[in-house]
Amino acid sequence: MKWRSGLVSLTITTLLAVALAPAADATEAGHHTGQLPDGATWVADVPESWNGTIILYSHGFGPLAAQDAPDAATAEALLAEGYALVGSSYSGPSWWALESAVGDQFGALAALEAKIGAAKRTLAWGTSMGGLVSAREAEDPHRRIDGALTTCGLVAGALNLNDYQLHGEYALSHLLAPEQAIKLVRYGSQDEAAAAAATLSEVTSDAQATPAGRARIALAAALMNVPTWYTGAAPPAPRDYETQEAQQEQTLAGFVLGFVMTGRYQIELAAGGNSAATRGTDYRALLGSSSHAQQVRALYRRAGLNLDADLAKLSRDADITADPGAVATLTRTSMPTGRLRVPELAIHTVADQLVAVEQENWYARRVAVAGTGHLLRQAFVRATGHCAFQPAETIAALHALEARVSTGRWGDGAEPERLNAAAGTGRYVRFRVPRLVGAVSIGRGTGGVLVRE
Repeated sequence: MKWRSGLVSLTITTLLAVALAPAADATEAGHHTGQLPDGATWVADVPESWNGTIILYSHGFGPLAAQDAPDAATAEALLAEGYALVGSSYSGPSWWALESAVGDQFGALAALEAKIGAAKRTLAWGTSMGGLVSAREAEDPHRRIDGALTTCGLVAGALNLNDYQLHGEYALSHLLAPEQAIKLVRYGSQDEAAAAAATLSEVTSDAQATPAGRARIALAAALMNVPTWYTGAAPPAPRDYETQEAQQEQTLAGFVLGFVMTGRYQIELAAGGNSAATRGTDYRALLGSSSHAQQVRALYRRAGLNLDADLAKLSRDADITADPGAVATLTRTSMPTGRLRVPELAIHTVADQLVAVEQENWYARRVAVAGTGHLLRQAFVRATGHCAFQPAETIAALHALEARVSTGRWGDGAEPERLNAAAGTGRYVRFRVPRLVGAVSIGRGTGGVLVRE
């Protein structure tokens, strides 16, 4: 099965509608709101002394409400520096609004410029799912932005996300509760997804009581790219496999399964079906590609379990297939091509429970195959948590991107030492990103065509 990626662009009709729409009234000094022709709303804040730069902010997965900054503290700091901020709600049938997000963001930008004048510079900034939006904005052939910042970004796209999450859920269900028919895909409602998530979370929590259960949880976590650091000021020691697994179990049963499985319903709603598959997967090879394979093998030995038998069982019994239409929709709307048109800086925490840092490995390879690797830089914060940055750290990254746009070269601006000097937190580190387990392959000889193997 092969997939080709594309980029949604604004139609001439939409551009004209935005340009000709009456300006929204300011609700207060410097604060602006409006509505786009497709029903999406937008919000903007402009300081009294505007520096000429607009930050086009893309919010993450959740209710479709307009937002122009990741948090109030960051917004206040950016406005104090003279930046204008704008962002849209997106529009669509679900929270996974990638069908409309890029167009709505550019529509919000055009609406603000119609009120305050053209920006000297526009920087896209996206968080989580919004990081995928800003990465796709960086591929815009019309170059309506000058640079992009992705923070904790879902830059490996929806196909990868759905696949590796399903692999982990399938392993938990099939190895820990084979007698229970826990539904993993094709949900008919949010309630059905939530009920399945609650059941699988309970199964996982109960399994933590035995060595065999803990070993199998570690296997599922490895397939799902779940980090071994969840709580505490520092990660568990490299060979403290029991503590690592305990933190993975807390992650899975505590909140990730609930978030992921109900989120899958929202993605299926937008895609028109299920894009993920288990059938034909070699789970032995999948584990072999994980940076946590040694941990899994050690815990299986200590539990007296046969790892090869479990992996063979998973491979033999895998029968979930993807819906071709859903795959096509998400390929078109929710996968990066890697063909950057402007500089992009991506930052990530080293332990992200919701958007695996391993996504940055896949994305860097995607961009390299597209021939635009010189435009991309990535930086990493030694912290655990999804989007667990301090405002000073993200603003330091924004300034590094802006310097690249101004000078035409990266220099050492995105190196940890420079970012730490600017942020004052000392948490930027050099980090070798592991490969993404369960990722679709990037066909180097086929123009970057994505191939599920």
